[in-house]
Amino acid sequence: MSTAQWIPRFLEAMAAERGAAGNTLAAYERDLTHAADWLGDQGRDFATAMQDDVEAYLVHCDRQGLSRATRARRLSAIKQLYRFAFEEGLRGDNPAVQIAGPGRDRRLPKTLSVEEVDRLLDAGAAHGRTAVDRSRNACLMQLLYATGMRVTELVSLPVSSARGDPRMLLIRGKGGKERMVPLSPPARAALADWLVQREAGEEAKQAAGKPLSPFLFPSRGKAGHLTRHAFYMAIKDFAVAAGVSPAKVTPHTLRHAFATHLLANGADLRAIQTLLGHADVATTEIYTHVLEARLRALVLDHHPLARDG
Repeated sequence: MSTAQWIPRFLEAMAAERGAAGNTLAAYERDLTHAADWLGDQGRDFATAMQDDVEAYLVHCDRQGLSRATRARRLSAIKQLYRFAFEEGLRGDNPAVQIAGPGRDRRLPKTLSVEEVDRLLDAGAAHGRTAVDRSRNACLMQLLYATGMRVTELVSLPVSSARGDPRMLLIRGKGGKERMVPLSPPARAALADWLVQREAGEEAKQAAGKPLSPFLFPSRGKAGHLTRHAFYMAIKDFAVAAGVSPAKVTPHTLRHAFATHLLANGADLRAIQTLLGHADVATTEIYTHVLEARLRALVLDHHPLARDG
């Protein structure tokens, strides 16, 4: 992929996987285009820029008199672009990962409570015109929350990875990197039910002389499997049915909920890094405020000097 395609591909991923609004996408495009133009003037581009180049660009923004908020937003856009490029295998490093922002708040993205997730899982299992649709939707939701997969990883899962009632699921992540994640009992049950439904459909296709699909969630579309956009739209319907605000529900929100709920219940940050497929623990550290809140509550509840009276 040429460097000129990085920004449009990044914006497409942000829209499909995270449900970024039009205004947000326009802001990303403006900020990244500005950075790309400046790098071009220096004889660089996003593919060849190093940490020093990104820092020099931020100094340039400061000299222009841009506010801290604007500089922080531009750095955030650059960091997210490079995270995307790293995960897609476009670069083997992230030159912006160690650059500290100018007073940027490190906030956890929108997440969901356990009770909200339970309602979404129930809504997915009940949503669909046919038993086949409902089984597929239940499997999609259970796998997503049980594993914290990226939506692209979920919809493109090969059926071979799911046969034989697996306790662990092999996921091929961005950049071709593989990882193993355990499946919860509800996810295994939903997967087993969906495989029965799927196999019946595939047998009918074979009887009609049509080729079998290699994907767990086959589709007649060009990709051959359910698209991430189709699932994004479906999860919005599940949210409405579950009585959860659709504005806070995307496939990526379930990934955040997976990590947040694990950490809140005592999981190790390094383990979560492995399960999420983050190459750098610095990416996972955005969840540490959950750990900090739990430790603070522990001290307030159990430290003798924290008690009244």
